[in-house]
Amino acid sequence: MSTTIIFTVASLSILGLLLAVVLYFVAQKFKVEEDPRIDIVEAIMPGANCGGCGQAGCRAFAEACVKAGNLDSLFCPVGGNATMKKVADALGFQVAEKAPMVAVVRCNGTCENRPKTNIYDGVATCAAKSALYSGDTGCRYGCVGCGDCVRVCNFGALSMDPVTGLPVVDEEKCAACGACVKACPKGVIELRNKGPKNRRVFVSCVSKDKGAVARKACKAACIGCGKCAKVCPFEAITVENNVAYIDFNKCKLCTKCVAECPTGAIHKVNFPEKPAAPAAPAAKPVEAPKAAPAEAKPVENNVNQEK
Repeated sequence: MSTTIIFTVASLSILGLLLAVVLYFVAQKFKVEEDPRIDIVEAIMPGANCGGCGQAGCRAFAEACVKAGNLDSLFCPVGGNATMKKVADALGFQVAEKAPMVAVVRCNGTCENRPKTNIYDGVATCAAKSALYSGDTGCRYGCVGCGDCVRVCNFGALSMDPVTGLPVVDEEKCAACGACVKACPKGVIELRNKGPKNRRVFVSCVSKDKGAVARKACKAACIGCGKCAKVCPFEAITVENNVAYIDFNKCKLCTKCVAECPTGAIHKVNFPEKPAAPAAPAAKPVEAPKAAPAEAKPVENNVNQEK
């Protein structure tokens, strides 16, 4: 009995040792040599693994940087220019700075501007709601308000405003990763340049309905009238499919379009408020000219004086 057990253990030990040797040589034969710079670049990355760079994660982005001949088409939105400069220094590349970006919600459909026409009683996600029908308001292009963008944001930069029913972006927390852009089934969220001093101008509407239809569904909708495009001195505004769009690369923030828009669909952000014009001094009442005193008529003396 003991001899059988000893033989079995010895056989299995020898077999395991042989298989280990075989696996070792196979691993050495087919092992993939990995560039050690990948680990260096990955250590520089912020580690968000958000996919905003277009890669599966920070490790995949590091591999793409090492394999690429330059960094012109690669950018980490979370780390920004500072991180990309460190990556370029580690790899011996040159990299140009890019303007910081931020997510912008292009919808004016607040509860006040866009009243509901029905009640949705289904799965509370934007994807499910928009897949079932056009929405619970008269506008089939606007935000459906279920907060899918809030749930996918890894940085806590989005929240739903209970008063307006629209998502609000905290630009200080927003990393411009683009996760909210991908999650929005209506395409109302866009990444735009933050602009100088964080100032920017954009059309807060994506409705492609004609003017009368869009205005009936939402009081603050773009009606595609083209007044903004006519007044823009920099040709930054185009009107296509009944909706205006401002090219942030051409816009010089003159805000003439904001004043010209008849529905208030164009928003300006982080501009200082203009001081109120001083009140004009009250006009002094004009005094009526005084009447000239009447001249005294000489009194005739009818008394006959005696000589």
